[in-house]
Parts: sequence; structure tokens; C-alpha cells
Amino acid sequence: MNITDITSLYETNKEQHLNSRYITNSHIKPLLEKLDSSFEVSEIGTSVLGKPISGIKVGTGKKRLLLWSQMHGNESTTTKALFDFINALKHPNNALGFIKEACTLYIIPILNPDGAEAYTRLNAVDVDLNRDAQTLSQPESKVLREACNTFKPHYCFNLHGQRTIFSAGTTDKTATVSFLSPAQDKDRVVTDSRKIGMDIIAQMNATLQELIPGHVGRYDDSFNINCVGDCFQSLNIPTILFEAGHFKDDYDRDVTRFYIFCAYISAFNYIVKQEVTGDLYEDYFKIPENDKCFYDIIIRDANVGTSNNPKISDIGILFVEKLINKKIEFFSKIESVAILSGFYGHREINANKMRVLGVDGTVVKEGVENDFVTIGGDKNLLKL
Repeated sequence: MNITDITSLYETNKEQHLNSRYITNSHIKPLLEKLDSSFEVSEIGTSVLGKPISGIKVGTGKKRLLLWSQMHGNESTTTKALFDFINALKHPNNALGFIKEACTLYIIPILNPDGAEAYTRLNAVDVDLNRDAQTLSQPESKVLREACNTFKPHYCFNLHGQRTIFSAGTTDKTATVSFLSPAQDKDRVVTDSRKIGMDIIAQMNATLQELIPGHVGRYDDSFNINCVGDCFQSLNIPTILFEAGHFKDDYDRDVTRFYIFCAYISAFNYIVKQEVTGDLYEDYFKIPENDKCFYDIIIRDANVGTSNNPKISDIGILFVEKLINKKIEFFSKIESVAILSGFYGHREINANKMRVLGVDGTVVKEGVENDFVTIGGDKNLLKL
């Protein structure tokens, strides 16, 4: 499928009831209830706090794909794109009927419903489910492992989101989408299983380069058997990690969801149309490895000293996400006061050597939240 076809599918099937970063069971419940009989929806387990974990099975084909999202509750972009994809699967024109004929997909849209509700990375007892693949100490971890053991997937898609700090290489380009074919041993050997994942990622990257050239990154492949992707890869199941990242001014990640949707379609189309052998894995290594080159705001050339003892520096600010009345709000926190050459701001302000002060005329300090600063006496709002 070409970019025009994929874009048309997205525009027709974007799920309008899923918006912003806050996506919970209550948001997806009515969408699950509306699915037709070709989708087998079931409660496959419950969370620590007893919230249902839903599974969706669709398709009749021999190639089995297992996908799970919101293992980290505050990483919801891939969930939104999953429902865009589900809408495209059920669309009357049957444009994606070939996927349902060739594949059987098992989708867990929110693995960590407690974390989703609280908008946290962790589950209700502060366990990172992506470090629980061996001990399986949490009910959510057991649900995923049971799904894998029962469904016996040929491919796994481990769907996450990443912070605004990431760049595609050491560049001024954001890592809007990042991928990883996880290691399956401490030596990070490029095994046959990894090659298959790399092959698929290379195909997705080729598609995305037409849309966002230079904005695709490759995630670090340090091995940790407690991570689910590494664990499943060690079982010789080709596993692909998605990281949905930042696009310019897209703090709701509503633009990024389109690129994630494009990656889904590209991957599934490739799996259906090709016998993926891993022979074309080498292009994976042409994707630049992620670096951390961004702040949300950088104030350049700021006087952060006193009126009698000026000191010229840059001020790096990151947004802190907080759940307030079931909405995500962004607060600015001073992360670094230093010369930030080699770093970039999603927004940059030039102080032109004027004095920069925090709230109530205080000296700016690292670790302090400031909704605004004054630059030469003029107020500059930092909050989104």
C-alpha cells in the first residue's frame, strides 16, 4: 500500500472519541462494545485493583500477531492508533480484508488499566510491568504471558511511548517514532529472530521516511531479560518495540498517532505480502540510534547571575505532566542551567543577555517549577 492509500484510510477511520494523552478503560469500553461479530472481545484478566483487561481477537489467517499497548499506563499514543487501525479493519469497503484473511491478530489495548487511570508508568503497586517478565509478580504480567503462551504468536508488537527529550541521532530532529528489535542475550547477538524484527522495522522506516524524513530513531538494545521484549525475543519470537515520540507542537500526540498508524499498516502489509526471512535486516542499522538532545524550552543567552555579578548561561526546561480533574496539564520545570550547546529546544527564547528571574523575582534554580520567567522585566509564560 502506498502513502496515499494509508493516509486515506487514516482520515476515514480515525477514532474521533479518543483524544489527548489520557486514555483509560472508560474511554475504550464503548468502542469495544460497538465492534461487530468478526471481533472476538473478551475479558482476559484483571488488574491489581480489579479493573478488566480486554483482549480483541480478529482475523482467520495463519500468521499470528500479538500486540499490546499501555503496559505503561501513561503511554497511550499507540492505543489511539490501534483503534484507528481497528476502525479500518471493520470498514465496509474491506480495504484491509487481506490482513484479516492472512493473519490472526490478538490485541490487548490497555494492559495496565490501573496505571492508565492514574496516568502513571507503573501499576497500582508501583511495579514497572516491563521489568516483571521473569518474576511475573503482577496479575497484568501474568495476563500477557498467558496470552503469549496460549496464542503462540509468530510476531509480537510491544507498543510504548517516549519522552520529548529524544532525538534521531545527535541531530536537531526529534525521534517522532523509534523502533527496536530487542536483544535476546547479553552479547546482543544478531540472531535469526532479531533479523526478522529488523527486516520489518526497515520496511516501516522506509514508509515513514516518505512522511517524516530523518525523524525515525533506533532505540538502545541493551539487554535485560526482565524486560518483556527481551524475554519474548529470547524465546525466539520476533518482537518489535514501538516508541511513539514527539512531533513539533504535538503535545497531545495526535499527529504522532498518524505515523504510528502508518507504521502498523506498513508492517502488517509487509508480513502479509512477503515471507519475512530477515534477509533484508541490514537497513535497520541505517536508522540513527536515539540520543537525548532536546528540551521542551531552552532560554538562550540568559543572565542567571545577580545585577552586580552577571553570569551568562542557557536554561533548559522540561514539561512535567500532571493529571488534574481527569485532564493532563503540563507544568514547566527548570531542568538545567548550563551552556546547552549541542541541545535543542522544541521552543527557543533568546534572552539577549538580559537577566532572567523566576516567580517572585527569585533566581532561577534547577528542579524548580516555574509557570513563567521574567526576561529583562517582561513576563514570559512557559506553561503550555
